[in-house]
Amino acid sequence: MDQDTLRQLMEEALRGWDVDYIEVRIDDTAATRIAYRGRDLEEIGRAHSFGGCVRALYRGGWGFVSFNDPSQLRRWTEMAVAQAHFVGHERSLLAEVEPVVDTVPPHLVKDPRPIPLAAKKELLDEYLDIIWSTPGIASSSIFYSDSHKRVMFANSQGSFIQQERIDVTVRIAATARRDGDLQQASISLGSLGDFSVVEGLHQEVRRLAQKAVELLDAPYVKPGVYPVVLDPVLAGVFCHEAFGHLSEADHIYENEHLREVMVLGRPFGRPILNIVDGAALPGLRGSFKYDDEGVPAQKTYLIREGVLVGRLHSRETAAKMGERPTGNARAIDYRFPPIVRMTNTYIEPGEATLEDLLADIKEGIYACNWYGGTTSMEMFTFSAGEAYMIRQGRIAEPLRPVKLSGNVFETLMNIDAIAKDLAFNQGGGCGKGGQMPLPVSNGSPHIRITRCVVSER
Repeated sequence: MDQDTLRQLMEEALRGWDVDYIEVRIDDTAATRIAYRGRDLEEIGRAHSFGGCVRALYRGGWGFVSFNDPSQLRRWTEMAVAQAHFVGHERSLLAEVEPVVDTVPPHLVKDPRPIPLAAKKELLDEYLDIIWSTPGIASSSIFYSDSHKRVMFANSQGSFIQQERIDVTVRIAATARRDGDLQQASISLGSLGDFSVVEGLHQEVRRLAQKAVELLDAPYVKPGVYPVVLDPVLAGVFCHEAFGHLSEADHIYENEHLREVMVLGRPFGRPILNIVDGAALPGLRGSFKYDDEGVPAQKTYLIREGVLVGRLHSRETAAKMGERPTGNARAIDYRFPPIVRMTNTYIEPGEATLEDLLADIKEGIYACNWYGGTTSMEMFTFSAGEAYMIRQGRIAEPLRPVKLSGNVFETLMNIDAIAKDLAFNQGGGCGKGGQMPLPVSNGSPHIRITRCVVSER
């Protein structure tokens, strides 16, 4: 079905219903996936998905229906409206947004679509051969994906938006083993419309395989409280996981404890600390022009000069909390309604250098990259992919990977120095409400935390 016919069906489906608001979203996605487990090719192929959804609001109640056959769109809309009537019993609240009619082409640097599947596999085979040519390697994994997504959005307030995006990701991991001892090193990379990020990684793959083997000889950290310097990757993950999720307004609105904690105007850090989320930053995996409610992308300060000044909103949470919408309503695909999600979340750069951050530390930890972690409200535990001792202001011997734990609010207050070397990690994906992995970016310069609990991973 061509786009003009789809638009006509969408606009016709919006008319004549007894509801406060209604929207239709249609999602057409083509994807490539290649995965290796150990030496074996586990998956290779292309897939295509097509479908849409209708969301209706009546007296504060939402109805939601997803579908694969747009020719029956009027029927699906009727079902969503009936659901909304069934649950609605309050007043509908939705922040005002100017209607938009726009077409947004994909951001492209090197388009992965014309590259043959065989050529992509050949490149990954080269990386696989490098890993397994390293003595001591016992296991490996490689996962590559690219996708081309076209989304059409229309609502009862007059918006009609077509957006396209092309997403590329690769994750490569190597595991070394000796006498039952296992150590892993990995890289995760991604881009918005640029296949070249996965090319030319031969030296980096060789280094990660060698790193996994070298970690077998590295000592464990002595558990304790240390001054810690985080590299941009791990600092960005901390910013996203430990603080970003606490800033999502649906969590705050629904949780009494968070409403008491996340009070605008409360000091959360020193004046050097600024934390931002926003999809308006161009060229990153969390970037777009409009969110999945048709709200324009923007830049939202969460912490400014150490003070909590904002949070992330959908149109509904913004109206319920008396604040402005921030363009953070996102859905991973047509099977889900949009919910409040992060986009590009980062700590703004300061004026220091990495050498400045290290200079005052007699004994501390330099933690890099990321391996995983958990958060529970304001408590966090993160595992670094690499770690080194800091001695007398210099990075010293490598350690086995470490865990960092603590209270996010205390830790934010303990950030006493921020470098100027802002960098973004684009290799991950965010999960929430069963929707994962949603493309996001997180970033930071090097940061110094005066006190952090450090232990073995």
